[in-house]
Amino acid sequence: MQAAAAPREIRRVRVGDVELHCEIAGAGEPLLFIHGLGSCSEDWRPQVDRFRNHFRTIACDLRGHGQSSKPRGRYSIEAFARDVAELLRALETGPAHVVGISLGGMVAFQLAVDAPELVRSLTIVNSGPAVPAGTFKQRMPLYVRLAYARVLGLRSMAKAIAKRLFVKPEHAHLQRAFVERLASNDKRCYLASLRAIFAGWSVAGRLADIRCPVLVLASDQDYTPVSLKQAYAARLPDAHVVVIADARHALPMEHPRAFNDALDAFLARLSAPVLGSRAVQVTHEVRG
Repeated sequence: MQAAAAPREIRRVRVGDVELHCEIAGAGEPLLFIHGLGSCSEDWRPQVDRFRNHFRTIACDLRGHGQSSKPRGRYSIEAFARDVAELLRALETGPAHVVGISLGGMVAFQLAVDAPELVRSLTIVNSGPAVPAGTFKQRMPLYVRLAYARVLGLRSMAKAIAKRLFVKPEHAHLQRAFVERLASNDKRCYLASLRAIFAGWSVAGRLADIRCPVLVLASDQDYTPVSLKQAYAARLPDAHVVVIADARHALPMEHPRAFNDALDAFLARLSAPVLGSRAVQVTHEVRG
């Protein structure tokens, strides 16, 4: 008989000048999921369903996103990370396994350098320790988003992006969900979050300070090449790279089983004896 799913708790937690919406399920080591630009905690439903019976899963909405507060003013990666740090302290989690995709990966990197005592491990999904990327081609997706959002509106932008993220007929439902989720954003907050990415953020010079284990999950057809992820992973003291084949930017939604298997294997490895102090960089191809 299959065990009953751990109950889910929905909370609003005051951190500084905002309240963050978060969904908490299960018990055990804390496992925090941080969504990407213009999205929310709902993105992580397949992961929460997989891990809630073995971890205390926490999926939060960043400021300006989802059901969290939407203050006016300037946003920054540093501010997002401060919010998340205060959330973990308010929930009294202790060090958490932190998983972040895209913008969420940037926030996770910032959290790891600003509050290392709160981070047990990092999983960085199609993201990196600095933006903008090095070439105009790599920056193009950000420029496209900015132009679409300003001129045509969020729904038109979402439709254009969704066609690139979910290209297979069987993923039509993911296209629709993505469009509705992104189109529901407050445009002012979305643009403020996008400008936070454009602001030249970087923790690339502090990678050696990140001592916790890091899993870098990369899609072979992401906006930025796998080689870029491998290059920064080589600069981390303890990093492990996994490449998912036939996958695009929204990896946890497009290939949830392959994503979950890779994350599960990484978290299980942390319970095994430490084999060495130098980074282990391994590339796998996994089909979802």
